[in-house]
Amino acid sequence: MPDEERGPASGALRFARYAYPPNELGYCGPDASRQLLEQVSAGADDPDLHRLLRGFEGAWPYLQLIAATHGIGDPLDARVVEAYWVGNELLSGVGMRPMGDSLESRFRDRVGRPWDRLAETIPAGAVPHHSFHVFGIYPWFGLLREGRVDEPLRVLDRCRVRWGRVVSVAGTQAIVLSRPLLWDGRALSLGEPREEVAVVGVDGLGLAGTVRPGDWCSLHWEWVCERLTGPQLAALRHWTLAQLDVVNGVSVPAPSAVLA
Repeated sequence: MPDEERGPASGALRFARYAYPPNELGYCGPDASRQLLEQVSAGADDPDLHRLLRGFEGAWPYLQLIAATHGIGDPLDARVVEAYWVGNELLSGVGMRPMGDSLESRFRDRVGRPWDRLAETIPAGAVPHHSFHVFGIYPWFGLLREGRVDEPLRVLDRCRVRWGRVVSVAGTQAIVLSRPLLWDGRALSLGEPREEVAVVGVDGLGLAGTVRPGDWCSLHWEWVCERLTGPQLAALRHWTLAQLDVVNGVSVPAPSAVLA
C-alpha cells in the first residue's frame, strides 16, 4: 500500500526507519535488518517490532530519558521518537540534571579519562538528540581512530541524520542536494550543498515510500529515511546546528579525538 494511503507512521515504524541503515551495516541493534526493512515498507507495527527496537542500546536510553521527563509511558511514542531522531519541543524539557545523570551512568566508566571533557557538554546545552550522540559521544569511544582523517569525517557525516532536497529519482536511487560535514582543525561545520546519491529502495522495499524531485527528506547513512514537512525540516536543522555549537564550544571537542 502506498505510504500516502497509510497515514502517519507509528513511533515504532519511524524509529525503525532511522535504525535500519546502521543496522544493515552491522553497527547497532539486533541482527534483524531484513525484518526491519520489510516491516517498515509494509507499515507493519507489531509487538515483535517493539521487541527488536529495544535492542538498540545506543538510542533506547535516550528515548527512555525523553519519555520519563515528560511522563510519557511508552519510549516509542511518536513524539518521543521524533524528538530523538529529528527534534521537537520535548528536547527543551529535558533538564541538565537528568541529562547529566543519564550520560554519567552510561558513559563515565566506558569512556574513561575523557569523561571530564565530555561532561563539559552537559551545562553547555547537550540534549538527547541523535546529533549530540554522534558529535559529542561517539568519537570518544576510539572506534574511528584507524585510517585517514577523511574516513572518520565521512563516518560522522553518514552517521548523523541529515536533511536534503531530492533532485531526481531513478530506480532504486535518488540524487539529493545536502550539506556535508566539514572539519577545519578545531570545529565541525556544514558546507555548501552538494549532490549525493542515496538509496530509496531495494528488492521493492523502502523506508520513505514514494519520493519525488523537490521533496525535502532525511537521510541516515546511505538511505532516504522519510519525507520531511516544513516544521520537521526546521527542527532537524535547528537541533543539529545547536548540538554542533555545544560540541564545538567546549575546551576539547570530541571530534578532535579522531580528526585532529
